[in-house]
Amino acid sequence: MSIRKGYADTISGQIHYRTAGSSPGAPVVLLHQTASSSASYERLIPLLANERRVYALDTPGFGQSFEPDEVPDLDCLIGALLEALTSLGIEKCHVFGHHTGACLGVEMAARYPTRVASLALSGPLPMTPEQQREYHTAISHAFSPEPTGAYLMDTWKYLADHGAARDLDVVHREVLDHVRAWRSRALTYDKVWFQDFAGFLQRVECPLLLMCADDDLLWPFFGRSRELRPDATAVVIPSASNFAADYQPQFVADHYREFLASVPGSAA
Repeated sequence: MSIRKGYADTISGQIHYRTAGSSPGAPVVLLHQTASSSASYERLIPLLANERRVYALDTPGFGQSFEPDEVPDLDCLIGALLEALTSLGIEKCHVFGHHTGACLGVEMAARYPTRVASLALSGPLPMTPEQQREYHTAISHAFSPEPTGAYLMDTWKYLADHGAARDLDVVHREVLDHVRAWRSRALTYDKVWFQDFAGFLQRVECPLLLMCADDDLLWPFFGRSRELRPDATAVVIPSASNFAADYQPQFVADHYREFLASVPGSAA
């Protein structure tokens, strides 16, 4: 199945997206991690698009979407994404978010419940303040352009250390996405690590799916996510590192489709 690309207009700039499939029901919207793009869902989209319409959006500052001058909070990014969906004629959707995409998804569902029919969080991160400071220090540094070009190799090594190197196509794609988004990477992480994820998670009222790979960077927080939301469906993804949609697309698709089938009124 072919994936088509397009742009949705917002007051701040254009949001780039990938899409495939068709269905009269609420579509699935995929939100990516930092500093990836919607390209990270190219293996997953065809597996979902046989049954429903799928959109994968580039968050502002990433992929081919517009570059924001600042990121005062995650809600400004969420607002742009919702505006893009509205311009596409989408008022309600099933949201699937991975890592930063999970942060955007959980806050979107909590703040704008009429827009989200169901929520799937891959790599949820309900951290304590101490853990937030630790991850901010360890992960948020920018790979800024400099005269020797060493930042390019630093970016490759960083991604290899975080699981991308098991597939050359994946690490190559991720290096290009990370280099493009070097400004927005730091701006967005400054907000991600200090989000009240646990608070938003407890406010979500729609059907909820929690997923995480057992070797994911954020695996240590999966147990707390399940404790905070014992009512949620929970799925452990086997050996996918931080790239579940790349390394276990069929597994993710199968369990996500099963979850969607259980959501009242979500028949494709």
